[in-house]
Amino acid sequence: MTDYPHLLAPLDLGFTTLKNRVLMGSMHTGLEEAKDWDRFAEFYTERARGQVGLMVTGGMAPNLEGGVYPGAAGLFSDEDIANHKIMTDRVHDAGGKIAMQILHAGRYAYGPECVSASAIKSPISPFPPKELDEDGIEKQIADIATSAVRARQAGYDGVEVMGSEGYFLNQFLVTHTNKRTDRWGGSYENRMRLPIEVVKRVRQAVGDDFIVIYRLSMIDLIPNGSTWDEVVLLAKEIEKAGATIINTGIGWHEARIPTIATSVPRAAFTWVTKKLMGEVSIPVITSNRINTPGVGEEVLAEGCADMISMARPFLADSHFVAKAMEARAAEIAPCIACNQACLDHTFSGKISSCLVNPRACHETELVIKAADLIKTVAVVGAGPAGLSAALTASERGHKVTLFDKADEIGGQLNMAKQVPGKEEFWGFVDWYRTMVARSTIDLRLKTEASADDLAGFDEVIIATGVLPRDPGIEGQDGPNVLGYIDVLRKKAPVGKKVAVIGAGGIGFDVSEYLVHEGESPTENLDEWREEWGVGDPAEQRGGLVPEGPQPDAPARDVTLLQRKSEKLGKRLGKTTGWIHRASLKMKEVQMIGGVNYERIDDQGLHVSFGEARENPQVIQADTVVLCAGQIPARDLADELERRNVTFHLIGGANVAAELDAKRAIDQGTRVAAAL
Repeated sequence: MTDYPHLLAPLDLGFTTLKNRVLMGSMHTGLEEAKDWDRFAEFYTERARGQVGLMVTGGMAPNLEGGVYPGAAGLFSDEDIANHKIMTDRVHDAGGKIAMQILHAGRYAYGPECVSASAIKSPISPFPPKELDEDGIEKQIADIATSAVRARQAGYDGVEVMGSEGYFLNQFLVTHTNKRTDRWGGSYENRMRLPIEVVKRVRQAVGDDFIVIYRLSMIDLIPNGSTWDEVVLLAKEIEKAGATIINTGIGWHEARIPTIATSVPRAAFTWVTKKLMGEVSIPVITSNRINTPGVGEEVLAEGCADMISMARPFLADSHFVAKAMEARAAEIAPCIACNQACLDHTFSGKISSCLVNPRACHETELVIKAADLIKTVAVVGAGPAGLSAALTASERGHKVTLFDKADEIGGQLNMAKQVPGKEEFWGFVDWYRTMVARSTIDLRLKTEASADDLAGFDEVIIATGVLPRDPGIEGQDGPNVLGYIDVLRKKAPVGKKVAVIGAGGIGFDVSEYLVHEGESPTENLDEWREEWGVGDPAEQRGGLVPEGPQPDAPARDVTLLQRKSEKLGKRLGKTTGWIHRASLKMKEVQMIGGVNYERIDDQGLHVSFGEARENPQVIQADTVVLCAGQIPARDLADELERRNVTFHLIGGANVAAELDAKRAIDQGTRVAAAL
């Protein structure tokens, strides 16, 4: 028996059978362009070993104009085909199946040669597209079909035709981007002609015994998006055209509604896919914010889909499915949907990885292997840096002692998990607790390790974290002033009018915490949909309610301030910063930059502006919260230096900037891997 009978059931596609109902969805990792084919192959092969039913690659361009940026990967030559075959052969040797996504970016292509249905520039690209004529449209269709043939030659088990997220085919479907009056525009029958023709031509080109997935936008989340009747009609026509499976796309990239960030409720859009069930006879896949086998099982058991798609959870843990099969679900490293090392890297032109698992996309370079010489290792600090170091060292066979002065592991993660929208951090800390309990680590909580305690260890790793920075503001010792630690650990009451000093990640988190009261919208799908204005595409075109977002009233009147004169939140995550800014704006948080902090008194916070300290004013506040940055907690490290003791310094104790868990976990893992 298994706890996941629906999730782990095979799926018969007629000419082939998938071993379970789990798809590893497409992710662009940057490995596609790195041209290190062993590394590219190992990334997918490792996940095939983890027993996923079917994988889909990152998007491959069918031609130069369709690439997401100049130089984007595609199968353009016999050499490309041969290089991809290195990967597909190894995936098949590991018992896996893999499809190649064909991604034509249309007006989202970041280059001057981009093309689309109409010459309407995207808000997320500086390049206006060229409107295609008949010959141009035929070229795109032929190139996509040719790309599918090359995928088969490269050993792929199938292709996924990308028709959602606002990319090329999606751009023909809606009047938002298609203003044509010929046979490719106007009526919906005309606007859906291109995706249907593409699927027909792909099926004709590859034959009957090849998986053809069509990624269909179920809810556009943009003005003038598709109606539900149009979605259903297209799905039926795509089935007739020869698709094997319909996969789900949620929202366009330019949509102003979060769809995959950590503040989005789990399985937030499976209700949309459920509406399509029974309308077509081919399997339907649902997607977005499914990150545990339990959630996946529930979604399938409720009839929301025939199969689930998860992408980033396979960055966090390549053996997600294998662990579910082996009743080891508690050991699955959780995707916390932070975007910091995956999407933020992708949109910055870096190789993707994972905050939780720094080995993701680095499998050939960051190798965890048994130690040749077993050592005694002391790790001081059980935050993310220390935990990653201790677990990695223990996995390699070292004898590890982990010290922390707190009464629980997790460090600053235990404050982060208090913030509405960051509930995934509870599971992250739980996973660390499980892994420490199942390791050989000697865990010593409520123990403030001294230099004497560390004598005799072969290796010492200092991960003592950070301390709040002292902003040196007159009056900051007053009774109406709290530090962010006091607030998030609920050590003192907070008034109804609050000034938050410091608009980095912690300042934004504290503000989010202060404006919410009661249940977090992330834990209540109906409340979250109302907060962001997400409707039913059967009732509102594109799934946008006419009145827009309707959040609850803020629990407090919050003003967020910073010294820098730049836009507040500018340095937040590349793909999530806008969500944090929009969320606080909806909660009527006042954001003020370029201030000098003059003093704090009973009235509140006195500020001025500019070098001349002009325009003095009072930000009236019952409580002032200090979020003015951090400094490394290095007292122990300094003492070890004075004693000429060799040690490794990692995490916030090394660099305190913004409590960077991504860097901390990566450092901890790499230090321990090299011992």
